Amino acid sequence: MKPCLNPARPHATAWLVSALALLGAICGGAEAQTPAPRFESEIAAFAGRQTDIAAHCPILFVGSSSIRLWGALNDDMAPASVLNRGFGGATIADINAHFDVLVTAARPWAIFFYAGENDIADGATPEAVVASFTAFLDQKDAALGATPVYFISLKPSIARAQQRAAQRAVNTRIRALARARRDLHYVDVASAMMANGTVRDIFVEDGLHMTPEGYDIWRRVIRPLVVRETARARAPCAPTEAR
Repeated sequence: MKPCLNPARPHATAWLVSALALLGAICGGAEAQTPAPRFESEIAAFAGRQTDIAAHCPILFVGSSSIRLWGALNDDMAPASVLNRGFGGATIADINAHFDVLVTAARPWAIFFYAGENDIADGATPEAVVASFTAFLDQKDAALGATPVYFISLKPSIARAQQRAAQRAVNTRIRALARARRDLHYVDVASAMMANGTVRDIFVEDGLHMTPEGYDIWRRVIRPLVVRETARARAPCAPTEAR
């Protein structure tokens, strides 16, 4: 049998060998430089603070930096037992990827969800954002049954004014989805953050994250819902199918 490489074409043979060597180096280098999973340290920190959380059946707040930076959340929702599982920059896909640590392990009585804004900023379409949130609900159904989810509307901001139409499209679709599901509730904070068609002056210098005045708007909208859920709660927690 003749060899596969034609000795009569030494230049072609040398080129082929060099190309294969270069390809191998590129592939090997790419494998060696695979980045660590997104938010690995934040998720590990959450996992390390799970002791006895499930026994308290908290009301879970999960999402991106708008949740993480809510420093007065415990006081704003007192005496309800609440758990802050926000991490900056998170997309819905990030939450879904770490669902067991963020959500299942907490065994929450109810879930207040804020994410999707970063998805839009990263270029996701409203349809893709809703699909990601639907995937979140699927995981919730499998792990926690009828546990209620409160979707906090995507907030308007100065920094992301050009994305407002896409944000509104997401909000509209989630509101419609909530009408079709007994376990899903749409929470409209966006309207309260506007005045005469303009975003209120409730943001820090970056024009994206809120001041205490912004969180006070959220508190006024969300606290009555937390109170309602607290009134439904029983100790120990009822089975998820009964919630």
